[in-house]
Amino acid sequence: MGPAREAFLAADVVAARADNPSAFLALNRGNLQYTEEGRDGLVVYRRSGRYLMQFGGPFAAEQDYAALLKSFLAFAAAQRRRVVAVQLQRRDAEQYAEHGFTVNQIGASYAVHLPDFTLRGGKFMRLRNKISRAFRAGLKVSECEPGQSLEPLDLIDRDWLRSKGRHVRPLQFLVGEHDGPVQARRRVFLARLGDEPIGYISYAPVHGSRPGWLHDLSRRRAQAPPGVMEAVNRTAIETFTAERAQWLHFGFTPFVGLDPALEMPTAHRGVGRVVSWLSEHGERLYPSASQLAYKEKWGPHVVLPEYLAFHGRPRAGAVWRLARVTNAI
Repeated sequence: MGPAREAFLAADVVAARADNPSAFLALNRGNLQYTEEGRDGLVVYRRSGRYLMQFGGPFAAEQDYAALLKSFLAFAAAQRRRVVAVQLQRRDAEQYAEHGFTVNQIGASYAVHLPDFTLRGGKFMRLRNKISRAFRAGLKVSECEPGQSLEPLDLIDRDWLRSKGRHVRPLQFLVGEHDGPVQARRRVFLARLGDEPIGYISYAPVHGSRPGWLHDLSRRRAQAPPGVMEAVNRTAIETFTAERAQWLHFGFTPFVGLDPALEMPTAHRGVGRVVSWLSEHGERLYPSASQLAYKEKWGPHVVLPEYLAFHGRPRAGAVWRLARVTNAI
């Protein structure tokens, strides 16, 4: 079976079994898949030193979830590796705590229920004005056709990365991509000024209990006027609403939405203190505050806690390896 065929089969499993709004990111190139014969589901991970870095929980049928997790832990132990799992949902976190993991809330994701969404009213006046100014500046937003050249997106990516400075690395593992075998299932909305592409947002499909779309990759060039990304997202919202999509998810942001009432009984105090410190002082390491401000301006209806889990006691080496996998260092 070729890589493309394997990717499409994995995408079908994720669509059928995942209840994680970021689950489509599991299909990125470079991820590995663990399966067990007779079990309906898969586990997505990457190797990093003495660790297997798992994305989300097992994407599996209810009756096979716990068995597949135990099998994956045995698979890791046979290699003398430990498992670290990131972007677990609450239901995953509870299962992982029962299987000997220390589990801490690491951040949150945000979602808008599209049938109830509106930009009317004083609450959204600044957002409406910002979008209007962008369109008055000559902005045009359109959805990319399937099979359309990725050259405009690549151009925007290069300019966006240059604008961040030569030491900035593009994140991996916890963010999506716009090429690869299954990425045609995405929707991409592109902004232009005249003939110049200046920004885009890529939306990934979401299945499970809150189906719809995930606002994933967003990039803009330095010369883009204020309000470009908001105008792109509003256009996408109008399209998805007309199609009767239910939810627009804004994805995971680390170090925000922390709530002591949502911590797990197996939470590690040291990890909790570090996450809390990063929530207050970590903007230089990761722009959580600006990401949160963008998401909150759309008036999300749901905030979902997300968790980080270490099999056994957390170790500094595991955190460093996770940072390596995400290309943060």
